[in-house]
Amino acid sequence: MMDLLYPAEPAPLYPRPSIQRPGKQPVPKGEKVPLVEPSGLVYGQATREWCHGGSKALHPVVHLHIIDRFGRIYLQKRSLTKDFLPGYWDTAVGGHITYGEQAEEALYREAAEELGIQAFNAIPIESYIYETDRERELIFVYAMIGHPNLDPDNGEVSEGKWWSVEELESAWEKDILTPNLRSEFLRVKDRLLSLL
Repeated sequence: MMDLLYPAEPAPLYPRPSIQRPGKQPVPKGEKVPLVEPSGLVYGQATREWCHGGSKALHPVVHLHIIDRFGRIYLQKRSLTKDFLPGYWDTAVGGHITYGEQAEEALYREAAEELGIQAFNAIPIESYIYETDRERELIFVYAMIGHPNLDPDNGEVSEGKWWSVEELESAWEKDILTPNLRSEFLRVKDRLLSLL
């Protein structure tokens, strides 16, 4: 699986000046994410809000699927305070890569923040581009095998649950799973189960 390739000097901030926005642009406040080519080459940086605000700039995220020895998948229920898809079930861990981080660094940071886990073997599965009407993401997918002690952050996660593959597939039509989880699980299901 590829990783991100950063330029030697800090990449330019977006949005850039244009005919519609001439002159010096104010430096955006908040956490910056890398803007990337599909190859992982970093060409810029911007806030998450700008990336999700219709720019459709490709930016990287990480997902972690946790599977136990019984073939059950751990999912998190997104906090009701989330601005996007609150209350939906999603991958065990998911989050944006911060500018300057590599995918695996972001994965361990997000796993610690969301579920309180730090020491685990991250198994790279694949990377792919996922697009919605509001954003484009380069998703780095990892798996973890085991049954760790999880301590979900209540600001990020409202609850967690172990699902059998059958339970997960029967939830397809109930509008309780994020669209990304549904499509990603179909992509990686066989590879996840082959790890057992």
